[in-house]
Amino acid sequence: MKLLRYGITGQERPGILDAQNRIRDLSAVVSDIDGKILNDEALKKIASINIETLAIVESSVRIGPCVNHVGKFICIGLNYADHAAESGMAVPEEPVVFMKATSAITGPNDNIIKPRNSTKLDWEVELGVVIGKHASYVELENAMDYIAGYCVINDVSERNFQLERGGQWDKGKGCDSFGPIGPYLVTKDEVADPLNLHLWLKVNDKTFQNGSTKHMVFGPVFLVHYLSQFMSLQPGDIISTGTPPGVGLGQRPPVYLNEGDVVELGIAGMGVQRQIVVNA
Repeated sequence: MKLLRYGITGQERPGILDAQNRIRDLSAVVSDIDGKILNDEALKKIASINIETLAIVESSVRIGPCVNHVGKFICIGLNYADHAAESGMAVPEEPVVFMKATSAITGPNDNIIKPRNSTKLDWEVELGVVIGKHASYVELENAMDYIAGYCVINDVSERNFQLERGGQWDKGKGCDSFGPIGPYLVTKDEVADPLNLHLWLKVNDKTFQNGSTKHMVFGPVFLVHYLSQFMSLQPGDIISTGTPPGVGLGQRPPVYLNEGDVVELGIAGMGVQRQIVVNA
């Protein structure tokens, strides 16, 4: 299934995509797309519904973040060896973990807001993993059971804030609008192999990222297992699994985003995002 949320900011309604790629209103079935409905039982109930009986939603409607009430937005750094190389950093022996503020979450087509004093605004297409049930000290062989599905994420980054202003990475990662998620939460039954997905990103119609999740250092299943050794994962939490090469920082010379730039990105089978950069 492809689940989504649509409507004006703060008043989104739950929806589901039908076989003709039309949005159907799911609000008579569930109140929202959030951790409460991401367990196996609830997803099976939604899957059993004849969605052709649900109302069709106007195609021009705004698409919101695909998951609401995200408790933790966990990111993995340098998780593609070739991206680590272009960043001038070593491939990590264990996952590099940092947090993105949940206030950064926006819809997939909402504007990217360039922060005040920003000089190095960058992009990162990433596969997001959405947690379906409480996970603590999960064994590797059972970790897939805790994944509800996947989504597209743009891990928008301000490199000056991240790398040149001291401290940890978080302040260059958590600005408002730095976490577009969606358009869809694609349930895991529709993803045959999360380590064989094409992902791409363009800026002003020029392709900068064109990679595959098969080059991840640490895959989604391992990351669920690994993270659960340090913190419990809750339904609706999101793990952003890292980006392939082609970020602005890695260009020679570097290329960064400015007002008016258009960013488009997507992952095979998971939809496309499109954002316009505006100044704060």
